Amino acid sequence: MAERAPDAAGRTWRRLLVAVNDTETAMRAVRYVGEIAGCTAGMEVTLLHVYPEPPPDYYTAGRSLDDYRGLKEAEARRLFQRVTDLLGAHGIPRGQVRALARMSDGRTISDAILQELAAGGYGTVVLGKRGVSKAEEFLFGSVSTTVVRRASGCTVWVVG
Repeated sequence: MAERAPDAAGRTWRRLLVAVNDTETAMRAVRYVGEIAGCTAGMEVTLLHVYPEPPPDYYTAGRSLDDYRGLKEAEARRLFQRVTDLLGAHGIPRGQVRALARMSDGRTISDAILQELAAGGYGTVVLGKRGVSKAEEFLFGSVSTTVVRRASGCTVWVVG
């Protein structure tokens, strides 16, 4: 089968954006990526972890935004280490994996994923079916549902 050339925006399905968090569904999505990308030459995997803004009462204890970012970035590094190890167990070299941690900055998690998807020229976005609680899904909607509905010009893999 011939490889499709990148589209006008430079996107190819082999450039994967994988949304990760510390949930079992996200880990299932990572294992799925490992099974596919580990057997396919030329895959580029970017891990994206989007964390929420600090809660309003965070600052009342004298803590700063820099403190919060530092804490969340450290948590993201530990998550990326686990995920990179899992991908490595499927044969994906560390050199093919990069990691990005972003604060939502007034956006929803799905908006942050969609923004990175568009900015990075990825041809495929991968996410777990559920990354939020049932209450959050009721109030704000499902991240995966929003990404599926609003993503364009790419493939979306939702792993349950």
